[in-house]
Amino acid sequence: MIVIVQLVLVVAVVLVSLALMRGGSNARHLAIRRLLLMVFALAAAVSIFIPEILTRIAQFFGIGRGTDLVLYALILCFFVFTSTTYQRFRQSETALTRLARRIALDEAPRPWLDDESPRLAPPAAGDPSATAPRP
Repeated sequence: MIVIVQLVLVVAVVLVSLALMRGGSNARHLAIRRLLLMVFALAAAVSIFIPEILTRIAQFFGIGRGTDLVLYALILCFFVFTSTTYQRFRQSETALTRLARRIALDEAPRPWLDDESPRLAPPAAGDPSATAPRP
């Protein structure tokens, strides 16, 4: 029974790891994320098959149990996730604000192009006012 649970957990870790490898921002961040994800997948698989190693690592750091170490690691991961999500949200918000401003400027009424205002005809070829600046 334990072997089945271990296999299911390893398959779940591999599937989540593969799902997280997709997507990305720039190449450097993507490479770092993939390396960390591979380390996580390896550590998760080892801790599933040999949970005593996790307890030894926890005791090395002065933590009583391996489950407490996992809890602390999850809290740390949550804070990192929250921070990066906030940064991405702020970047998206800034981009959306710029886009909204650009659209507002592009769609702003231009009274000099209204149908009711008289249109200025292009100056004639010999017209001396053709070189004069327009107001």
